[in-house]
Amino acid sequence: MRRRIAPAALVIAGALALAGCGGSDSDSGGDSGSSGGKAELSVGSAYMPQPVSDEMAAGFLTVTNKGGTADELTSVTSDIAGQVTVHETTGGAMQEVESLKIPAHGRLVLKSGGDHLMFEQLKRKPKEGQTVSVELRFARSAPVEVEMPVKPATYTPKTGH
Repeated sequence: MRRRIAPAALVIAGALALAGCGGSDSDSGGDSGSSGGKAELSVGSAYMPQPVSDEMAAGFLTVTNKGGTADELTSVTSDIAGQVTVHETTGGAMQEVESLKIPAHGRLVLKSGGDHLMFEQLKRKPKEGQTVSVELRFARSAPVEVEMPVKPATYTPKTGH
């Protein structure tokens, strides 16, 4: 059995470069399902509006999957919060969920008014211009570390999320 390590290494390196900092190089164990290999995840458009509360904040980002296998965002950790929860918004109501799906050849978009991250039990209140480190964990792929810039509380990205 011949393994293709170089393409996997390029995918991981690319994802980490887009994420803005280092992360785990461990093998994700991938899924070699019939639809064509593993998930190929990258993270972009990450930001946190400056929190207006001393106890919680929201976070937004996009996870792109160029691979032929779906994955799921299962948990998030950050040194600024006691816990980070994943929420989906349906019919204007938000609720905490165990995971959010990232389709094969698709994207998971976390945006204001939609699915998002909630940073709870803040240990410090980040200010505009600072960055917040988060680690995204997935069902099948290796964790990805992301630096989220803190934007003004009223920030609206030009990309629509």
